[in-house]
Amino acid sequence: MILTNNSLGNISYNKTKKVSSMKLTLIGNGVMAQALAKGLVKNYEVEILGRSITKLKAVQELIPEITIKELDDNENIEGKNIILCVKPYALESVSARLIGKANAIYSVLAGTTIETLKSQIQASSYVRTMPNVAASYSSSMTTITGDKSLKLQAKEIFSNIGDVVWVDTENQLDIATAIAGSGPAFLALIAEAMTDGGVKAGLDRATTSKLVHGTFNGISKLLENQHPALIKDSVMSPGGTTAAGIEALEENGARNAMIKAINSAYEKACQLGKK
Repeated sequence: MILTNNSLGNISYNKTKKVSSMKLTLIGNGVMAQALAKGLVKNYEVEILGRSITKLKAVQELIPEITIKELDDNENIEGKNIILCVKPYALESVSARLIGKANAIYSVLAGTTIETLKSQIQASSYVRTMPNVAASYSSSMTTITGDKSLKLQAKEIFSNIGDVVWVDTENQLDIATAIAGSGPAFLALIAEAMTDGGVKAGLDRATTSKLVHGTFNGISKLLENQHPALIKDSVMSPGGTTAAGIEALEENGARNAMIKAINSAYEKACQLGKK
């Protein structure tokens, strides 16, 4: 069953936008699949396959430019370029429905090795990627590894949703998963805590939220040009407010907690790969 949105507005939009001749088929319709689709539809024909037509219709309402299709029991993926966006635990049940040999598999499954992918799905080439949820705003930091024959194509595809980094090994990708894949959640926790801190001190939440948002935007630009330690030192005046705050962070183990968070996420990615 295939549903497309054929409203006049969408026909007009499709005529004017530049679309690559390559069609990308996303299997899965969760948060990451939706984030990827929002970024990729600008330059690619995007199809999303899922097991629930009701959920797929809801996704198409959010992203009218996509095509949706309910995943068949014998879904033919012959020659397709697949972006696999299911949960790692669902790989076996989903792959059991796929027949044929795909052209390329781009997997966003955390901790799932290329060896495992090869044992589950037939394809000419395999690539592991780790984008993050900022893909929906074309601001993902995506790490990629796998068959080098797909290196340029993979970088081209995922550069449509933000910055990309190619690494040489799957272990390096697992480390990158902990930083760039899980990182948005870690930073969101910090942003939430900073907002709560401002409210506790007496500032209203709307104003505090705007200040935190602006601060995160600013530090992103600074980090492109300066080492984090130099940024800290430039703000930390002797005996000043920042020095007092840094002291509190160090006393409460903020630095150590973040190091442990990255390493715990990395270890979890490795554990997933062994299942």
